[in-house]
Amino acid sequence: MNMRKSGQVFEASRQMVPAVMASCVAAAAIVLSGCGGHGDGAPVVSPAGPVTSAQVPCETLTNTAIPDGIVQSAQSIAAGSFTPPGQASAITGLPAFCRVTVLMQPTPDSDINVEVWLPQTAWNRRFLATGNGGGAGSIAYVTGIAQGLQRGFASANTDLGTSPNINNMIGHPERWNDFGYRANHEMTIAGKALVNAFYKTGPQTSYFSGCSTGGQQALSIAQRYPTDYNGIIAGAPAFNRTHLNAMFSWNLKALNATGAQMTQGKLNMVTANVVASCAGKDGGAPTDGFLTDPRQCNFNPDTLPKCSSSNDDTCLTPAQLTALEATYAGPTNPRTGERIFSGMPFGTENLPLGLVNQQDASAWPSQQLYDLLWTFGAGYDYLSFDFDHNIDTVDALLAPPLNANSADLNDFKSNGGKLIMYNGSSDPGVPLPSEIEYYERVVQDQGADLNATQNFFRYYIVPGMGHCASIGGGAGVGEFGQSYATYLPPDKAHDVLLQLVDWVENQTPPIQLIASKYSTGANPQPVMQRPLCAYPQLPVYQAGDPTAASSFICKDGPRGGVPTPAPRYLN
Repeated sequence: MNMRKSGQVFEASRQMVPAVMASCVAAAAIVLSGCGGHGDGAPVVSPAGPVTSAQVPCETLTNTAIPDGIVQSAQSIAAGSFTPPGQASAITGLPAFCRVTVLMQPTPDSDINVEVWLPQTAWNRRFLATGNGGGAGSIAYVTGIAQGLQRGFASANTDLGTSPNINNMIGHPERWNDFGYRANHEMTIAGKALVNAFYKTGPQTSYFSGCSTGGQQALSIAQRYPTDYNGIIAGAPAFNRTHLNAMFSWNLKALNATGAQMTQGKLNMVTANVVASCAGKDGGAPTDGFLTDPRQCNFNPDTLPKCSSSNDDTCLTPAQLTALEATYAGPTNPRTGERIFSGMPFGTENLPLGLVNQQDASAWPSQQLYDLLWTFGAGYDYLSFDFDHNIDTVDALLAPPLNANSADLNDFKSNGGKLIMYNGSSDPGVPLPSEIEYYERVVQDQGADLNATQNFFRYYIVPGMGHCASIGGGAGVGEFGQSYATYLPPDKAHDVLLQLVDWVENQTPPIQLIASKYSTGANPQPVMQRPLCAYPQLPVYQAGDPTAASSFICKDGPRGGVPTPAPRYLN
């Protein structure tokens, strides 16, 4: 999924990110002290303490030897503000750093751009690689590279080798491999080599954090390169990529039937009816404007207002209701009846990347359905997609490089790796059921032992969050230090990255996180907080202020309960 390009949905929110990123930053060593201290009073520190200064001048890094790579530039950036290439707004509150650009070419057809930001002082001896979004095609500056630097990490990102446009990759199978998995490893090679060259010592621990396509990268790394990282954060992972895209094709086709398209107003009406029917019955507070757990919502779409003489935003026509029900049902093989992917969860209808976007027969395919172009060639008629034969053709060509469906994480686990996965309950871009289904498959691979799984892999459902973070929409909480977060968290209790560091380095597993929703305006403040509980637990309202995390406790929720794709669609 693309947080930066989907019909400009996120553009206004994205532009505000750099201006507020420094709201809680006193120094690059935030990882050592927190912003006001860690929630448990214990700082997270690497055993040897921070590296107080670089060992060599930044500009000499152009001489660094990197296998299959060339260092193109190395530039010292002064503390303060920095405007990355192609960005309209400056990122503020940055420590002094060395900005290095690298071109990686593991094959003659590869063209992978990597950028590494190295703190000039107060490096915390850790390496943080960050994920991308959608079809990538450029360095992502809003997925955590700057916030990692502000926490004291040496940080990196890659364009996944699809610059300048993923739709231009027709007939380039090596670039499909780069996008699907190889660019991640190449970024790791480059990043660690530059860390070692700059500080004359390698990172003591290494981390990866990404969401959406970045979440796909995260699971691909855990499955393919289990020794690259000590800790991985996989947000809304688009790991079953060819079948997630089949869901997009399914919805596009259903919503482009005659008279089926819906306005934003109609979808607002649908979501309002869903929330009114189910909010507070799934552990959330009765006053919530979102669902904590869509699995516990038994909404009947047939109860929605029907249009009679008029066709305004207060009702649905028969064609619109039929299309809506198809999006809830999800794609199946019309010949065999086998499920290909889940449908859209209740409560996601009106959000960014939701049905308004997915019905756009022009913009949506150009942003998301590149796999169909790669398979069938330029000029492909997206609305003609055959969910029997065409999906097999796509899978034969692209499931191997793009999908990260394996539930076997034993090599990653054996290496001491720790994995945190999360997803918003209101996410229409990578719907919640796919992550629940994947987690349950990993549990089965661990001998059907939930405890054994939670010893190295924990999953969190974020109540009311849309795609990846608050900028992805949603009426609930959406800020906890993850990729695409707008604000640096105040302490470890609110910071998923620092909790992962603590788990890896101190063997202290995260019990629960605190996620926040911020006000808008000149001085944003938390207006809602809620605990995030390790699946299968969910935050359950007890009493008191429904905007306070203390009004909720983590209790066991249901296991599974989601549509499961047929085995052939988990390839």
